[in-house]
Amino acid sequence: MKKLLMVTILFVFLFGCAGIPVRPALQENISVPPGKIEGNQFSGIRYPFKVSVPPPWKLTTEFPGFLEELGYDKPFSTDKEQTEVYAYHPETKSNISFDFTPAGRYATFTQEKIERLTSMATESLKDELDKEHGKGVVKPDVHPTEPIALKGVQYAAKKYVTYTVEGVKREQGWIYGFTEPYQIFILYMVLEKEGANDRQDLKKILDSFEVMTKK
Repeated sequence: MKKLLMVTILFVFLFGCAGIPVRPALQENISVPPGKIEGNQFSGIRYPFKVSVPPPWKLTTEFPGFLEELGYDKPFSTDKEQTEVYAYHPETKSNISFDFTPAGRYATFTQEKIERLTSMATESLKDELDKEHGKGVVKPDVHPTEPIALKGVQYAAKKYVTYTVEGVKREQGWIYGFTEPYQIFILYMVLEKEGANDRQDLKKILDSFEVMTKK
């Protein structure tokens, strides 16, 4: 799923509500570097999180060009929201990205709401597949929304679909989470290739992910 479309869908349900502010107004400062990469680990500077990858996966704070071929939008340097880090397998092109953004002043969160909003993003993905491949050409199998535990994250849910493009089976999924005061968007795609262990690698990556809380 293209990141910006997913974010737009979710923001529709989180903003525009009135009431008493539950947190100060925050804005992403893209002049602050996203973080530093040392070997196989990324440590956030813009946002307090870390994640590591197993070999031969690579980490980068720059948009990998091949993602456009897989249906992702290349961000502009002027975008107010920027993805913090990308990870990918150089041979299979399986990938995962981590994107933080401050929550709105009035937005409130529960696990139930997170799961509901995560499910709502499914229609956006179906629309995108129709636009890219022709209406009804790609028929995704939609899997149930599930809660997922991530270190340092208050609420999170995962959803994914599977489908085949040009003979290659894909698993495309998204995780939406919240931990005060941040919304977290994690997008991934596994492209099946004989002999690859990308699903197991993806689990290792998510197990390594941690939001660092201030002491």
